[in-house]
Amino acid sequence: MNAPLLETTGLTRHFKVGTGLSRRVLHAVDDVDLAIGEREIVALVGESGSGKSTLARLIAQVHRPTGGEIRYRGRPLSALRRRRERLAYRGDVPMVFQDPFASLNPAHRVAHGILRSLKLHRPELTRDQRQDEAERVVEAVGLTPAAEVLTRFPYELSGGQRQRIGFAQALAHRPSLILADEPVSMLDVSIRIGLLNVMADLRATEGVSFLYITHDIAGARYLSDRIAVMYGGHVVETGPTEDLLARPRHPYTQLLLSAVPDPRAPLDVDAATARTDPPEVIDPVPSCRFRARCPLAEDVCHSVTPRLNSVAPGHTAACHVTAPGTAT
Repeated sequence: MNAPLLETTGLTRHFKVGTGLSRRVLHAVDDVDLAIGEREIVALVGESGSGKSTLARLIAQVHRPTGGEIRYRGRPLSALRRRRERLAYRGDVPMVFQDPFASLNPAHRVAHGILRSLKLHRPELTRDQRQDEAERVVEAVGLTPAAEVLTRFPYELSGGQRQRIGFAQALAHRPSLILADEPVSMLDVSIRIGLLNVMADLRATEGVSFLYITHDIAGARYLSDRIAVMYGGHVVETGPTEDLLARPRHPYTQLLLSAVPDPRAPLDVDAATARTDPPEVIDPVPSCRFRARCPLAEDVCHSVTPRLNSVAPGHTAACHVTAPGTAT
């Protein structure tokens, strides 16, 4: 991949926990390197609490990083000093939330949020042009007739339709990258594929890249070009989707795949590892955070934090004892 659209280097976010004089620190995201290219869909997968949503919020500038850097089109976000520059970045990299009601005002019609976004991020448009653009983006996410949909209130729409409106609001900004935080997890299984197809269509027709956050390996396989696996605040494996799923090198990735009801998934990881609690990331010591659940752990895993290393072209894993690839 040449010159990534967005890149993080050593991105870190810690949160103080407790009150008063407490010095305990939660390491929500630790030293994450991630790159997303033009017109690329990257799936960020991992169990709840792994730091996926916090990472997305760092990229969206909802949280300020404790350390590390985010570069957008080669420029560090720390260089965005003016309000206009920060507003332009948020228009270029909007976020679609897991709960569509997080971005819809139940007291207003659907048109309100989209037209407000257009007025804020594209002030050059006239009132009639904003109306036309609102109808265009609603049609782009598969809702017709657009003029009628815009007159409805959120409660008059189904869950899938509300989530499509969330994508329409993001699309109104003319984004380069959309951060989709588990956008299908609250929807019925029967309609999830439709929303995944909407994202694929937007990449094809609008040239939009996606960071697709999910715990659903099947959805990641269907939609993404590359997968990054997160565990305990660290990215532990990255690679092209088919290669990573066919030959997972990190034991945690193999554990995730062993839980997928897919006859092609590798089954060589001890199922007992799944019953262990997630890692403690409050004041963690240098070590592999997966060590307590890993069937391959050695002494070095308890004292040294592994770094991402290349295990195949375009494929990296953070493991002292890299698990052998398993063909599916």
